[in-house]
Amino acid sequence: MLLRQRFCTKSAPKVKTRMGTQMSAWQIFQYGGNEELTQTTTARVPNILKPTDLLIEIHAASVNPIDTMMRGGYGKAMINLLRQGLWNQAGGTEFPLILGRDFSGVVMETGKGVTRYKPGDEVWGAIATQRQGTHAQYCIVGQSEISHKPKSLSHIEAASLPYVAVTTWTALCLVGELTQKNAQNKRVLIHGGAGGLGTFAIQLMKTWGAEVTTTCSTDAVGLVQSLGADVVIDYKTQDVQSELQRISGFDVVLDPLGGKIPSFSVDLLKGWRNSKYVSLVTPVLSSTDKFGIPLGLLTTATNFGTNIIRGFINGRSYRWALFIPNGNALGQIAKLVDNGKIEPVIDKVYTFDQVPDAFQKVEEKHGRGKTVISIKDS
Repeated sequence: MLLRQRFCTKSAPKVKTRMGTQMSAWQIFQYGGNEELTQTTTARVPNILKPTDLLIEIHAASVNPIDTMMRGGYGKAMINLLRQGLWNQAGGTEFPLILGRDFSGVVMETGKGVTRYKPGDEVWGAIATQRQGTHAQYCIVGQSEISHKPKSLSHIEAASLPYVAVTTWTALCLVGELTQKNAQNKRVLIHGGAGGLGTFAIQLMKTWGAEVTTTCSTDAVGLVQSLGADVVIDYKTQDVQSELQRISGFDVVLDPLGGKIPSFSVDLLKGWRNSKYVSLVTPVLSSTDKFGIPLGLLTTATNFGTNIIRGFINGRSYRWALFIPNGNALGQIAKLVDNGKIEPVIDKVYTFDQVPDAFQKVEEKHGRGKTVISIKDS
């Protein structure tokens, strides 16, 4: 693996927290593979431009599949349109681009409109895709994208949760319409239970009293069972489709994988009982990358309409979910963590100098929980 390092140091240097100083960060200057990841110590500490923004010193971050996809250019058409809206300017370039969506850290400075946080507060968050990312010493976040960090977790432990937690919350709660009150005894199928998103989703649903079925490989069966999964289907030794069809009748199916799963998973739902198939693999970003914004959105709408019609015919609901930053959800999740209801599941922790190795691990798609980057010793 070829790796370019500019001004590389063994550990991130200490910097002043005033505006305009330099920081260590991992950047890309064009889309591609791991060879595009470049470490620099001369990136500028970002400025607070909006009254509700905060400057965060990042102690730890994680690497998610979305980071490896964005490194290759996934979603660039739509995300760049959102970036123009964020900065109120047209044209320009997103490069150099810092990847990374979630973090745990400490508030250093706040905008004049920030009312819930002050310098010194320990916070965690998952930030919008149009922002510069968290694989750096500092980042800018919006007040609505964060909450106070769970007191029971270290920064490394906390950094493993925000992105998967908020994505799961969007999929199961906002789109799937499950709540703490109505999830009791609901039958929920979670594909890919051993990954970062799956390990969190299993815990959340079991905390709320749902009956959880999940899929995983042989070496992860013990893990997902320890998280509370009621039924585990080993895709290495069992025929997933036939096993699921035998026990079909789910209230909600969560699909973070895509591929061949939608072709049979929709039929696993209860008919005419307000059941929902929720997919995290949506064609919105890939279609706009391929066809441009107008035609890409039209193509997406056409596909969505076809799936909706299919769902209505069978008495089921076919839905898509996207990651949406949600500080309020993180606040509720922090309480569950501090009450011992949800625990972080970490596969491996890398140092800041090992970010390309962390990306490589996530790309291999065999993780058991989350891949975390330690940025500042704490």
